[in-house]
Amino acid sequence: MTHLSLSQRLAQPTPLLADGAMGTLLHRRGDLALTDCIDLLNLTHPDLVAGIHRDYIAAGADLIESNTFGANRYKLGEYGQADKLADIITAGVRLAQQAAADSPRPVYVLGSVGAIGVRLKPYGRLTREEAYTAFHEQISVLVAAGVAGIICETFADHEELLIAVAAARAAAPELPIIAQATFSGDSLTYTGHQAAQVAHDLHKSGATIIGVNCGNGPARSAQILQAMHTAVPAARLSVMPNAGFPENVGGRVLFPAQAGYFGDYVATFRAAGAQIIGGCCGTTPEHIAAMRQALDHPVTTRIDIQISEPHPDETDTPAERPTRLMQRLQAGEFTVTVEMTPPRSFTADRMLTQTRLLRDAGADLIDVADTPAAKLKMSAWAAAHLIQSRIGIETVLHFPTRGRNLLRVQGDLLAAHALGLRNLFVTMGDPTRIGDYPQANDTADLIDLIQHRMNQGHDMAGNSIGRPTTFTVGCALNMAADDADHEIKVLRKKLEAGADFALGQAVFDPPRAAAFLKRYAELEGQPLKLPVLMGVFPLYSVKHALFLHNEVPGISIPEAIFKRLEAAGDEAPREGIRIASELMLQLRDLVQGAYVIPAYGRYELAAELVDAIVNAPVGA
Repeated sequence: MTHLSLSQRLAQPTPLLADGAMGTLLHRRGDLALTDCIDLLNLTHPDLVAGIHRDYIAAGADLIESNTFGANRYKLGEYGQADKLADIITAGVRLAQQAAADSPRPVYVLGSVGAIGVRLKPYGRLTREEAYTAFHEQISVLVAAGVAGIICETFADHEELLIAVAAARAAAPELPIIAQATFSGDSLTYTGHQAAQVAHDLHKSGATIIGVNCGNGPARSAQILQAMHTAVPAARLSVMPNAGFPENVGGRVLFPAQAGYFGDYVATFRAAGAQIIGGCCGTTPEHIAAMRQALDHPVTTRIDIQISEPHPDETDTPAERPTRLMQRLQAGEFTVTVEMTPPRSFTADRMLTQTRLLRDAGADLIDVADTPAAKLKMSAWAAAHLIQSRIGIETVLHFPTRGRNLLRVQGDLLAAHALGLRNLFVTMGDPTRIGDYPQANDTADLIDLIQHRMNQGHDMAGNSIGRPTTFTVGCALNMAADDADHEIKVLRKKLEAGADFALGQAVFDPPRAAAFLKRYAELEGQPLKLPVLMGVFPLYSVKHALFLHNEVPGISIPEAIFKRLEAAGDEAPREGIRIASELMLQLRDLVQGAYVIPAYGRYELAAELVDAIVNAPVGA
């Protein structure tokens, strides 16, 4: 009988049913110790492994996984079995293939790949290159043995999962790749990543199917699945929950969720977009049979998903991890951010759609601008939190000092951190003449408060705030200032206060930026080391350019640009994108990123500019 390939089958709308736990049944049926090498059983107890495969197929599974979850050089090395890696993996695949071949209906064999078991640097000893090599080695043997696809599962470390997917893409370019993350009870990965961010990164990595497994039962897994679907609607999804939280009963580890409960959740998983449904720890052929029944005889009712956003302050992990912006700055990666204004409503759907457009175009961050008091807008805090939690892209919160006294400043900083908003752009805002902190309008003072007080675990008075905050703090910079020496003097104060990066005023004449950097080196005796994300205005029209040139302090637009816009006529917006792209190309070697400021809320044009900047040839 000729069957569809797994890729062809995944293109069909009907979900596929995966198997359940392997380790749970091996321990139960083989009376094994928790310290035994499960993967070695492919050689020592092949009938035991094959029998579990056959039972899952009999229960109705369309997909079964090879018993190779821990078959990498590091985990096998703990048992002194690393030299048998190829034999263990090949035997594991053949046992699953033989069980599948005996089935009267199509059953696909996935090559199971789990975490390496050694933490990545800086938290552990393993380098990214070493991890990639180990994954590539394991997956190459799985591919040679003839698996229909690769499943990378039960990854608590988001970065490690991305490395595994990259290795799978290289070793198995023609096969479907399923990538599943594991989340803790607060809906964060164990490295502090939210579901939206995980979904975006995995989808961008090229994984065929992305999803969630292990860690939680059906209810929480459904919430995470829905968050992934909301963040990346185009992604194809999978879900394989545990049978609830494990309990120790009489010295044995038992899972409470019954088979019927899993069957009840099938409609919910399907409604959330799951294309592959299965089970993980604690699930058995009985659970799979119940889900088979629910798939074959669907009901119209489903269990409602109650989405609860995680609070980053409920776990210590995110506070220990630098923001993604800081990681990019430290790695010297060119970074693109786009400014977005909060909506004039409590409805954020349009803002989130625009954010998704910018993210998909290649933006690394979204700058959320605070708005003047005269214009009613949604709180920048709320807008930034919605963007991060729903779309999975980190934000930079603009933090003006206007209208805040000392208590308000510190309280708002704590509130921002509690919402997971840890990138700040400190800006002056309107003059503050009330309250007990009028000097807050000196941005260097506020940067100093954040870096040398709150990031050290204290408030302005020296009282403990419990745990130190972990803000990344940006300042403003005008590299085209008429008085460069004064700008450098102001910048010196911001650097002494601890600024981590700068958002630069747009420069329409690149030689002026080069001259500023040269002058800085002359005065300071060393090059400017502060990462600068240069402002980029995609000019919309001659009128727009005239306004910026005449009414925005620090902006000077050369006559040649006015002539280009005028000659473009109705195509001026497109010409503005070309001009901005050309300017950024000329400035790229002088700065570490681009800060795109859309004209008149035209985010679709900003997305075109982002795409042009991101895909510009390096060194051109």
